[in-house]
Amino acid sequence: MLDLARLRALHAVSVHGTVGAAATALGYTPSAVSQQIAKLERETRTTLLERRGRGVALTEEALRLVETAGQLMALVERAETELEERRGVPAGRLTIAAFASAARGLMPQVLAGLARRHPALDARMTEVDPHLSVDLVAKGAVDMAVAHDWDIAPLPAPPGVEQAVIGDDLCDLVVPAGHRLAGRSSVRRAELRDERWITQPPGLVCHEWLVRTLREAGCEPDIAHMAEENPTLVALVAAGLGIALIPRLGRGPLPPDAVTVSLDPLPVRRLYALWRTGASRRPAITATVQALQTHWPV
Repeated sequence: MLDLARLRALHAVSVHGTVGAAATALGYTPSAVSQQIAKLERETRTTLLERRGRGVALTEEALRLVETAGQLMALVERAETELEERRGVPAGRLTIAAFASAARGLMPQVLAGLARRHPALDARMTEVDPHLSVDLVAKGAVDMAVAHDWDIAPLPAPPGVEQAVIGDDLCDLVVPAGHRLAGRSSVRRAELRDERWITQPPGLVCHEWLVRTLREAGCEPDIAHMAEENPTLVALVAAGLGIALIPRLGRGPLPPDAVTVSLDPLPVRRLYALWRTGASRRPAITATVQALQTHWPV
């Protein structure tokens, strides 16, 4: 009989792309994941992973096994949901993928509150880009995602995934204290034509929103510096190297050399909790969504 834990390990490698990333998602070491898959290969007398440069690729047999593993995991999830629903209390493990500023500015309070109120619930968080986290929910790699979209770039929920609004995160223009726009009550987007920008790298949601929005206002952004973390963006602005558009959630207090200016119209991104439809009746899902909404900084 095939071992479910070993199938889960193979499924995680398929979803996350590498043994190391799968191990992080599962809470194991890479060697433990490799051992699980090696045992599965012996049990099935089949080669499941092939070396490709520094990484691995799933064989055709492994891909078929992953499809079956996904079906089995869905059945297990349904059984666990029914048991938890009958008990009527949040319990068991709940894995959550959250993007960086939510992981910093929202999730610590949420996770701590869940631990106090529901000791039988083992909620665990991994920081993941919002574009990736929704797919992880759909594939069963995580139980829930905290993701966001922008006012001009909605976040679609794939079939089989439900969502609830957590709250709206406002964004400010952050400029050096001596900048020509510092002290202004508000700035129109067309006034930013000749500015040097500091933003996240291409492919990340904030970068794509900035480029798209300024182009619609007739501006081609001059992006001078790129960094993934908001504290790094703030530090670069404070050094006088450009301006940045930074959401308020998780931003923290600004240093004296950086100030905020309102952009007119004010950019907004909306945060969502997403989970699979089959888990909707889990008390753990309901309790976590309520905690996210309760702890949202109004």
